[in-house]
Order: sequence, then C-alpha cells, then structure tokens
Amino acid sequence: MSPERHQRFIDTLKRRQTSLTVVMENVHKPHNFSAIVRSCEAVGVHRAHAVYPEGGIGNNAGTTVGAHKWVQVDTHRNIQTPFQQLKAQGFQLLTAHLDETAVDFREVDYTQPTAVVMGSELHGISEEAAQLADHSIVIPMLGLTESLNVSVATALILFEAQRQRQLAGMYEQPELDEATRKTLMFEWAYPDLARRYQSRGEPYPELDDEGYLVTQNSRDSQRLP
Repeated sequence: MSPERHQRFIDTLKRRQTSLTVVMENVHKPHNFSAIVRSCEAVGVHRAHAVYPEGGIGNNAGTTVGAHKWVQVDTHRNIQTPFQQLKAQGFQLLTAHLDETAVDFREVDYTQPTAVVMGSELHGISEEAAQLADHSIVIPMLGLTESLNVSVATALILFEAQRQRQLAGMYEQPELDEATRKTLMFEWAYPDLARRYQSRGEPYPELDDEGYLVTQNSRDSQRLP
C-alpha cells in the first residue's frame, strides 16, 4: 500500500459520520440502490439501512459490491425495526414525502443525529413510515416534473447534510471510536486476511504506522500491494 492510500484510509475513517444515515424502504432497482449507497459513502455515512418486507436485497447485492466495501448496510424485514433502533439512539427521522407538514429539505438542521428515509421508486414512502417519522421534507420543483429519481433526491439531501456538518466542524472530530477505526482499517486494507481471521474466530493483528502487520502468522504472510 502506498503511503498516500494508507493516509487516505486514516482520513476517511476519521470523517465517518455515525450520526447520519439513510433508510431505504423498498428501493428495489439495482442502479438506484447502488447509487444511494455510493452517495452515502461520498458524504461519510458509516451505516445505512435497507427495508425489504419480502426478505433480502435480491439482485441489488451484486451491483453494490464496491460500495459495500466502505459502507455497512443493515437489512430489515419491516420499517419498525430500524425506526425503533434509530429513535432509541436519538435520531430524527425525516421522510422524503409530500404532505401538508412537509418543509423544504434545506430548512432542516442536519447537525442533529439524522436518518433520511427514502421510499420505493413507484409508491414512495409507505403510510406506516410517514406516520412513524418525525418530519416530512420535500425538494422544491420549479418545472413540470413532479419528482426526482430516488437516488438523485437522496444525493441532494445528503450533500445538504454534508454542507451543514462541514460548516459546524463535525468532520473534524472522529465520531467512530478508535477501536472501530482500527477494525475497519484492517478490513479495508487486508480484506482476504480479515475473512480468514473471522472464519477462525481470531482477533485481527495490529498494524504499524505504515499499515503493515506488526506480527504475521506464517499462514497469513500477506503484505499490502
């Protein structure tokens, strides 16, 4: 691994936002799912959520392998599960949904712990999600088109959140704890070795300041390219 790539991993992990997430409710089209996860990664989202009552991501999984290397995506069978988890952690739940209470997405304070909830391509947010959420947000449209593609809309909202968080200095102090950053550093840098240690139920070895293994098992004599 080049010193530049090693430093990029360090910097990226320090900027990861645990207090910003996206909940995708029945986003089934592979290119939309993939694009949303990519946008999550671009603004530093650490973990996203996908809700599929029928079970599993299905064909989406194969198209998001690259993004999944950097963003953790938890899947759920119902909307209540991630909503309950996030509310217990103090998140505000924002649904991209047009109703009488909806506000311009730029008027929201994204420096609070925030979950952006996006609905399916055809039907949007479910009635259940709308009722359980804290607020509804909309992207003002000045043309004849009534709505944006779900992945485009998600990107706009996330980059507004990034803008506010950067102004507030939230990317300057790590939200991920040091132990988690070390774990992810090893998994990002040594994915094959990480799977071996996981399969054996063994803890990961330490990495030195240049990203190399401090102690190497003879079975695991691998160095980064």
